[in-house]
Amino acid sequence: MKKTILTYGLLSGGIMILMILITGIFKNYIGFDKGEYLGYTTIVLAFTLVFFGIRSFKRENQGISFWKAFGIGISITTISSILYVVGWMITQHFFMPNFYQDYANYYYEHAKAGGASAAELLACKQQMSDMMDMLKNPFMEYLMTFIEPFPIGLAVTIISAIILRKKSTKEVSI
Repeated sequence: MKKTILTYGLLSGGIMILMILITGIFKNYIGFDKGEYLGYTTIVLAFTLVFFGIRSFKRENQGISFWKAFGIGISITTISSILYVVGWMITQHFFMPNFYQDYANYYYEHAKAGGASAAELLACKQQMSDMMDMLKNPFMEYLMTFIEPFPIGLAVTIISAIILRKKSTKEVSI
């Protein structure tokens, strides 16, 4: 079981790290909007490995319960999400040191171009300032980065555990 979890967790996390590196290197060509779509699409695709990890374990053991499948899936998700955090921290440090300020500026300009009122722009600016202050705390930055992919992995884990659980072979009498 540990081998399955490590193998699929590392593969899933590796895919996410690769995506982060590519978007970090080509950030000026991708932009924030496309980067967000690319990022979440890659996260969803990377988490398909949760399904395949559970299925692999099920085949090796001639079946699996929902809770065993859930445990394997959530372990793969956790490893993958931790690797996502590590990949983000490294990429942000080396390729996007001003990411949060650049994102705040983009978010503000996007709101302005969308016709936001002066009060809405002020609130936007305050929200971005609060976010940047919060992210100065390394623990909060790690936590916020971790919860970016984790809920998607959790959803994939639950769906996969439901689909792959061993169905009861008892026949129902009428």
